[in-house]
Amino acid sequence: MKAILHVIEYDFRNFFRYRWFIVGLIAMNLADLFISAVVFTQMASTSIVVNYFRFFAPGLAVVGLFASAFMIGREINMEVRREIHHYMLSLPMTRTELAIGRVLAGGLRGMLYMTPLLITNFIVLHLPTLPQLLLILLTLLLLAIGISGVSISIAVSTTSFEKFVTARGVVYYMLFFCSSVFYPLSVIQVLATKGLGPLVTFAQINPLTNGSDLIRSFLLDSPEYVFSPLMLLNVAVFSCIFALLATFAYAKILQRH
Repeated sequence: MKAILHVIEYDFRNFFRYRWFIVGLIAMNLADLFISAVVFTQMASTSIVVNYFRFFAPGLAVVGLFASAFMIGREINMEVRREIHHYMLSLPMTRTELAIGRVLAGGLRGMLYMTPLLITNFIVLHLPTLPQLLLILLTLLLLAIGISGVSISIAVSTTSFEKFVTARGVVYYMLFFCSSVFYPLSVIQVLATKGLGPLVTFAQINPLTNGSDLIRSFLLDSPEYVFSPLMLLNVAVFSCIFALLATFAYAKILQRH
């Protein structure tokens, strides 16, 4: 555990090297909520159950979590390309400990970045009860670790930064725009009538959908969003699969050197 904590500390120091960039990103995310969401609320039909501002606030927290947790992959891809990971191999720890530390660090960094966005949700919507807060934090932590795992898996399986950026873009578009982050799942379900049923199924099991809707089930007073244990289960399965995959893939790439 001590070795893993050292790796997490190393990655957090790297994270804070870009603190002003991170502050700028958080400001941009909040601008999306307080400008874009307000404008869309005025444009949306009054028949919508909740206005878009309230709907998008939980999705914004998930967007921030995803973006920041994914940053660990960019750093690892750079280390592999420049062979900086040789330094990592000189540290007094096993490859597995190193790999676990990197996956956890990516997830925890995502949680740190997301915290101001989640607090904004509590301010503009309402405070959850303590059990609800613990469930929200557990779900977001699992989601962040899974996203970190996806990012690291891509990072160690691509041989150039251009390929990593391309793969990252594909993952972004698949997970973001086929989820309930930006629009209700009921809107996506309309696609089933147009022969696009697989996209609807993917949106339903998408961890970003489950994470966003779980937060909405506690913060929005709407019958459309009701907490289900399946939401937490889907996120947990996603997290376990990609955390293990990333640990194995990262340890394997180190083993070659």
